[in-house]
Amino acid sequence: MPSEATNEQTKQEWRDLGFFYERDDEAQIWKFVGSKAGLLSFAKALRSYASATESNDSPGEHQHYGPYWYLTVTTWTEAEIVNRGICGPLDDLARLAGIIEAKVAATQPGSSISIGDEFATRSSYALILEVMEDGFDPSTADPELTGASSSSIKANEWI
Repeated sequence: MPSEATNEQTKQEWRDLGFFYERDDEAQIWKFVGSKAGLLSFAKALRSYASATESNDSPGEHQHYGPYWYLTVTTWTEAEIVNRGICGPLDDLARLAGIIEAKVAATQPGSSISIGDEFATRSSYALILEVMEDGFDPSTADPELTGASSSSIKANEWI
């Protein structure tokens, strides 16, 4: 069981990220939960990754996100969403950021957004973005911190 200090650090990492995410292998989705500003920080992270062409332009280059590092964004030859995360050429990753920005802007808190085929038709997973109210604390969605049981990601799975 993690110490209180470790839990507080994890909470702060979710807050710094701006959103919470988890993977549901049964439903084959990556679920992101955050306020509009928090979800837009995910789009910003994608744009930042895609614009670092000198360091991220080779297939296999990747970046981990979140306190547990389960989600990866990986430079790849084709766009897809898979159990390890989001993959694609840098232009496609920037395009995904645009899709997220447009959908989040048009969505009200309490609604969900699904992104799949419009990003990558060959994906085995989809993205679900749950738009929460302004000021939402993403750490409250982490079942590891709240004691709830909703996450299908196993501890240390990607380490």
